[in-house]
Amino acid sequence: MTSKRKREEEAMGVGEIVWQTPANPPQRSDYIFHNGRRHVRPYYFEFIAHVKNRWAGKTIVDLFAEEFKGRPYEYYVDAVKCGRIQVDGEMVPVSYIVKSSQKISHFLHRHEPPVMAWGVKILKEEAEVLTVCKPASVPVHPCGQYRKNTVVGILEAEHGLAPLFPIHRLDRLVSGLLILARNASKADLFRQQIESGLVKKQYIARVVGEFPEEEQVVDVNINYNAREGKSTAEMVDSSMDTPTKGKAAQTKFTRISFDGVHSIVLCEPITGRTHQIRVHLQYTGYPIANDALYLTKEASGRSVEKTTADRAAAISTCSPACDIQEDCVNARKENWSEDFRIDPMCTNCPNLAPKGYDGEEEGLWLHCVQYSGPGWIYECPYPEWASL
Repeated sequence: MTSKRKREEEAMGVGEIVWQTPANPPQRSDYIFHNGRRHVRPYYFEFIAHVKNRWAGKTIVDLFAEEFKGRPYEYYVDAVKCGRIQVDGEMVPVSYIVKSSQKISHFLHRHEPPVMAWGVKILKEEAEVLTVCKPASVPVHPCGQYRKNTVVGILEAEHGLAPLFPIHRLDRLVSGLLILARNASKADLFRQQIESGLVKKQYIARVVGEFPEEEQVVDVNINYNAREGKSTAEMVDSSMDTPTKGKAAQTKFTRISFDGVHSIVLCEPITGRTHQIRVHLQYTGYPIANDALYLTKEASGRSVEKTTADRAAAISTCSPACDIQEDCVNARKENWSEDFRIDPMCTNCPNLAPKGYDGEEEGLWLHCVQYSGPGWIYECPYPEWASL
């Protein structure tokens, strides 16, 4: 920290700040449990980005105001003046014109979104492989606004397990089996088997209605829209020459049980497209019963306009440098002054959670139960919602 920035922060009442980087491992004391949610005690962090060609020629303040719209213009002016935003490790004036490839640092008070308070249950611990039951709402590894509130972060903080290499991905709202290699060479072996089509996957889902008794195979392309954070099914018409945007996708479904309202369905994805199981179930007319992103009002019997975690992620703008989301519901204000230092420049304080999270999300009724490959098989118990 430059002496000038240190003096200005002390004048603001912030005092000595210890800035964290990805090299700082999560600690057990970083977590706060409240109302069934696992929160992360806010901490100071340096976000780094490099000036893209299209950013070059802009002033440092205009760059942030135009590219990272989650904070007001005045915040960026103040952040540059006090050294919370630097270029190549140096303080610059608000009129400074950035150049391509320069390093931009944004030092800020980081608030991570809460996740459900369930623990990450270790299923099997081997010399080279660790399997766990991933809770819904917890991302697998650091991404977006999440760093410590991740499966990898929690396992390191609570069990001292590091490094870990996830060999497959589960969406944040999906629960179930997660396989993590304990060294890079083992991870590469798993990935080679997956890419070669040697690994079989099984999930279970709770869907709306009476799913057909006979096995269903859905062979419909998946088209993922990154801007909307949503996929759609795309039928291929062999009689037409129009190119398709989607990627080939195939899933096999088998009904396990039916209680008169919902069915439990075994889902075996042959390919691995974004939201593939969710979209293919929607396509069959039997969407996952609590999937607000892919349910219709008619199927759910309730409005799906409420902001869910999926929808909030889809409509927000995340900044790699300032890590802010916008256009979401306001977080509840609570008094957390005893649990973390309130930062006078932070636009999330005094809330514990960042803006955009109402703390009411629920886990998706989709659960990974088994992965198997050449000479190995790993399984995870069924969740409570699978008992009809």
